[in-house]
Amino acid sequence: MTNKTTPDQADGATRGWVSFVGSGPGDPALLTVRAVELLEQADVIVTEAPEHEQMARTVLQLPAVDDEAEGTPADTTAPLFVDGGFGEDGQPLTHAARAKVVTKHAKKGLRVVRLMTGDPFLYASGPEEAQSCTRAGIGFEIVPGISSFNAVPAYAGIPLTTKDHREVAVVTCGEKIDWSQYADNRTLVLLSGVGLIGEISRELIAAGRSPQTPVAMTRVGTTTEQATVTSTLADIAADARAARMAPPAVIVVGKVVSLRETLSWFETKPLFGWRVLVPRTKEQAPVLSTKLRGFGAVPEEVPTISVEPPRNPQQMDKAVRGLVEGRYEWIAFTSINAVKAVREKFEEYGLDARAFSGLKIAAVGEKTSQSLQAWGLRPDLVPEDNQSAAGLLEVWPEYDEVLDPINRVFLPRADIATENLVAGLIDLGWECDDVTAYRTVRASPPPAPTRDAIKTGKFDAVVFTSSSTVRNLVGIAGKPHASTIIAVIGPATAKTAEEHGLRVDVIAPSPSIEAVTDALADFGAARRAGLIESGQPVTRPSERKPASRRRKA
Repeated sequence: MTNKTTPDQADGATRGWVSFVGSGPGDPALLTVRAVELLEQADVIVTEAPEHEQMARTVLQLPAVDDEAEGTPADTTAPLFVDGGFGEDGQPLTHAARAKVVTKHAKKGLRVVRLMTGDPFLYASGPEEAQSCTRAGIGFEIVPGISSFNAVPAYAGIPLTTKDHREVAVVTCGEKIDWSQYADNRTLVLLSGVGLIGEISRELIAAGRSPQTPVAMTRVGTTTEQATVTSTLADIAADARAARMAPPAVIVVGKVVSLRETLSWFETKPLFGWRVLVPRTKEQAPVLSTKLRGFGAVPEEVPTISVEPPRNPQQMDKAVRGLVEGRYEWIAFTSINAVKAVREKFEEYGLDARAFSGLKIAAVGEKTSQSLQAWGLRPDLVPEDNQSAAGLLEVWPEYDEVLDPINRVFLPRADIATENLVAGLIDLGWECDDVTAYRTVRASPPPAPTRDAIKTGKFDAVVFTSSSTVRNLVGIAGKPHASTIIAVIGPATAKTAEEHGLRVDVIAPSPSIEAVTDALADFGAARRAGLIESGQPVTRPSERKPASRRRKA
């Protein structure tokens, strides 16, 4: 965590400081750089919406609330999270009550971040709460955020202004609004208008607006649950009821709505709204999840593998000593975990990358190579095309008694690794010290609702990144339902999936996280295009369970 000294504490004072920080209306990524800085410096974070705490924990790289085991020592650097949405009685807090919560903590000399939905000074309680700080003699700052009135239409593909439409009116709907003043052709953005849309439409038409004026209603905007109904003033009430539209929703009235047909970018992402199972190690899942979110998916991480030290560390100790003493000509890394295991052993002995001087280094692929480069090591050998153990063997040189002073290779690997690489190196004339650098063990079963979702087809896809993730997921949670799309990182993983009775739909062209997520996105895009071309509604795999789809026998 960064230093948490507040502006008022710089001179030794103990007065607190409040930062009213705006966030996106739904998408947690809609935070400014300044907002992230203040979250990192906060002593107390007062939230407003249920999703705010998890969003802040993600930004601060803190464990999720559900991941904090009972009895785990508290992280003294982590901020205190305070629910500013509801009181201890479970009732929503008023603006005044929420302001008391904020000032109470600030008066203790703490730096408080009041995390708000949208912009603190735009259709929000920021002005009232800031005035409370002024009355209490507490300093504060405002960090503007992205309000729902412009963010939601943007995520729906509707620009509020164009070269031909320059004026916008934002209206918080209620019973005492004179709609005749909005009879012109400017764009209207209506907040809190879902339940009143029928009456509003009738009054706008009576005031002179054309019944055919385009209207869009977008609910839960900027999230992967976003849904938009486009209609006209004459029909929007009936169409919204048919689509079961409910708050929170933003309504746009005006000709700009027609641009959605060509500018819709969020709801047309290839995996939009797909619930994707990510069976990975806890250390590696975030990389895959981030990539999937970029395609509009909702990843759910289920740890299936736990990486642990070898039961007998003496073999690794002996190999590392041999490396330092110059016993090896080569060291071959076949995974990021192998790099991590050797690096941890080096740190245990007080060694650094200089101990690799004079040693040739091989890496199985680009990701492993990048992990080595982050350590300050540049591999001498990386296969370009087939980034696997077989591909590494294809480019590995034969042992030459004249050119190679030493004929031994150090191979730090997982306990469940296959023997193909060792056998291939021996065939090339090398001797191998095949050392267990780490163990992969099966994780605990996921919660019952997750297991049920896996078996009953509530996941749209599952991404397998190794054969062990296939075996372990099936072992701890059962087989994914036949309707679930199966994506795998390569042929070996595909073979394991098929051996477990699963039908593989997507195989990555190269063994990397980027390749397998891109391949799944391509599959999703092609599936979407096929549904549209055939005149069918765009649905997710979990919503369609064709009788023809079956596992392999």
